[in-house]
Amino acid sequence: MIVEVVTGAQEQPEARVVDVDELHRLHLALGAVTDEEATEALERSGLGRLQDAETAFLDVAALRAAAEPHASAPGWAGRWDEMIAGARARGWLSADGATLQVHVESAASA
Repeated sequence: MIVEVVTGAQEQPEARVVDVDELHRLHLALGAVTDEEATEALERSGLGRLQDAETAFLDVAALRAAAEPHASAPGWAGRWDEMIAGARARGWLSADGATLQVHVESAASA
């Protein structure tokens, strides 16, 4: 699963969730946007916030709400739960389970 922040309609950056059936890897992909634009787009969408150039924190409930309606893989809900459990085991999930730490990558071609 990928959360992308790319230039959208009227050249305003927007955050969107793509590859929702791919639950083996989750990251934030930034297109040709500034850190400030990425932060604004993530906060406006409710998906999370940018910590720095390498790390973001995503809202688990908002991410699931954005992804699940577009999921088509069998057993998606169970695979989601496995992804979250794996993140917890690796220390990427907040103590309260509300936020998930992810790596930031370039999506300049997005």
